[in-house]
Amino acid sequence: MNKLIGCATVFVSLFCHPLLAAVTEYHIQLKDHLFFPSRITIPANQKAKLIIDNQDSTPEEFDSFSLNREKVIFANHKATIFIGPLQPGEYHFFGEYNPNTATGTVVVEQQKLGSQDVN
Repeated sequence: MNKLIGCATVFVSLFCHPLLAAVTEYHIQLKDHLFFPSRITIPANQKAKLIIDNQDSTPEEFDSFSLNREKVIFANHKATIFIGPLQPGEYHFFGEYNPNTATGTVVVEQQKLGSQDVN
């Protein structure tokens, strides 16, 4: 039994530890059919967690063709959307029910360390 527990511990520490690494959270507020902030910057090649807080009295659908995500966010509720890892660039999103006002962009930038890029 002790060998089994020892093997399980080694397995978890070697293979599951990267899965337990913290994913950076980015908070976006939806109010008056506008996203605040409407532009967020995240590092390339890392997963990110978007937490959208819909403070409107109506539902909205977060939609993004470039991020390949869509999710209905009920009135006065929060929703979590995981994105990435992404290549550097700009990824647009919008509220499907209010596409003229509820718009935003995720800017993905390569992290820099000193004067050299980190890959």
